[in-house]
Amino acid sequence: MRRAVAVRLSALLAAGALTAATGVALSTTTAFAAAGGVTGYATQNGGTTGGAGGQTVRATTGTAIHQALCSRASSSTPITIQVEGTINHGNTAKVSGSSCNTAAGVIELKQISNVTIVGVGNGAVFDQLGIHIRESRNIIIQNVTVRNVKKSGSPTSNGGDAIGMESGVRNVWVDHVTLEASGGESEGYDGLFDMKDNTQYVTLSYSILRNSGRGGLIGSSESDTSNGYVTFHHNLYENIDSRAPLLRGGIAHMYNNHYKRLNESGINSRAGARAKVDNNYFEDSKDVLGTFYTDAAGYWQVSGNVFDNVTWSSRSGDHNPAGPNPTSNTSVSIPYGFTLDGANCVPNVVAQTAGANKGLKVSDGSCTPQSPDPTDPGPTDPGEPTDPGPTDPPAGTNLSLGAGADGSSKASGTSYGNVVDGNTGTYWSPSGSTGSVSVKWGSATTVSKVNIRLASGSGTIGAYRLLNHDTGAVLASGSGAGTVSFSPASLKKITLEITNASGTPRIAEFETYAS
Repeated sequence: MRRAVAVRLSALLAAGALTAATGVALSTTTAFAAAGGVTGYATQNGGTTGGAGGQTVRATTGTAIHQALCSRASSSTPITIQVEGTINHGNTAKVSGSSCNTAAGVIELKQISNVTIVGVGNGAVFDQLGIHIRESRNIIIQNVTVRNVKKSGSPTSNGGDAIGMESGVRNVWVDHVTLEASGGESEGYDGLFDMKDNTQYVTLSYSILRNSGRGGLIGSSESDTSNGYVTFHHNLYENIDSRAPLLRGGIAHMYNNHYKRLNESGINSRAGARAKVDNNYFEDSKDVLGTFYTDAAGYWQVSGNVFDNVTWSSRSGDHNPAGPNPTSNTSVSIPYGFTLDGANCVPNVVAQTAGANKGLKVSDGSCTPQSPDPTDPGPTDPGEPTDPGPTDPPAGTNLSLGAGADGSSKASGTSYGNVVDGNTGTYWSPSGSTGSVSVKWGSATTVSKVNIRLASGSGTIGAYRLLNHDTGAVLASGSGAGTVSFSPASLKKITLEITNASGTPRIAEFETYAS
């Protein structure tokens, strides 16, 4: 099991002027809502940055959200949409444009990329109105409430899903949201968080899902098995009948969630799916893990979970609960670092952090909720210099000089070797705004301090992690450039992983020191 220092969330929640006539206002500088903090599978496949580096727009109606999407230069131009107020059918109309494909009665994120939607001010409520993500990638949804979305009755929206993803969706981070219904299918509701038709690399974190017949699914049928790579952590599932979630094929990682009053079944792994289920707290529930309503078996790896007043049915036919003493029947390898809170403290940590309007608090990995770092950078005017200027290096020898270097895909004209050549006039850049670069040695080398120098014209590093590449352990995390210290580590390779950035970073030097 890999263990990592928790990456802290931060958000740009500053108030902005509102335009009463349209419900939208544009800021005069670029900004991004989630300045780091993405976790889980959404960090993979190039990472998830949403609208980082783009313009920030304020919206108080659904029409204004659509207008912001349609006013971009292209369907991939980064944008952050700060939302305040109640978004409903009465204020959500279709808007046309070459950079969007919207519809009335639903927030439509279709055939677009690089978008953040974040609730600000007194909060954002999508009332009886769902958020539909289709044929899109690199999307962040944060700090909003979506409630009472119906597929039958009146009004209807988004097939009854609070948040639904389908058709080749990639890299979505949904964080600190509240998704709720007021009943099950007979009352007109469907799923709270659904993924289907080849949706991959998704994280749902610090969120509440409650009062619904169906929590959510990954795969719409036994033949829809192209979905997966989904992480669920520090979420509250409360008063859910089933599908917490339903997983058809693919891989999902559930850790540090609080499941309370799962009335019929919980995590339903089937059709060859594999679920890694770590340090969750299951309470006052029934059949919280297994393969249900099918003879197409799924699998699970379990560790550290607490089962508090959980009842288990007998196995029969297409009903195969994992309990009463769940044991692993598969092994799942997780490609990212993560830190597990102890299962016994999960109810308390989740109660303080999960859901919209909780101040974006997160766990620090030791059962103690943390607020976003108040020193995290806010908006950056693109005209401001991002080169930190001369940096006094730590004392001692820069161990990177003469070492090797490699990394993820690099931008044209740059080189991995430029970060270890002692020349701040040369640099490496990722092919996009996120990526990784490593320093490596032929034998184990002790490192306890790193100095990151940016080249002139560099974009800003919104969030990074320093990894012991040999073990996957996170040595340090933060934002910006400069010097960072950590406990001495003996390793052959150390990696700087940039998980969020405004613009394209230019890493001039990746210096390493023993002390």
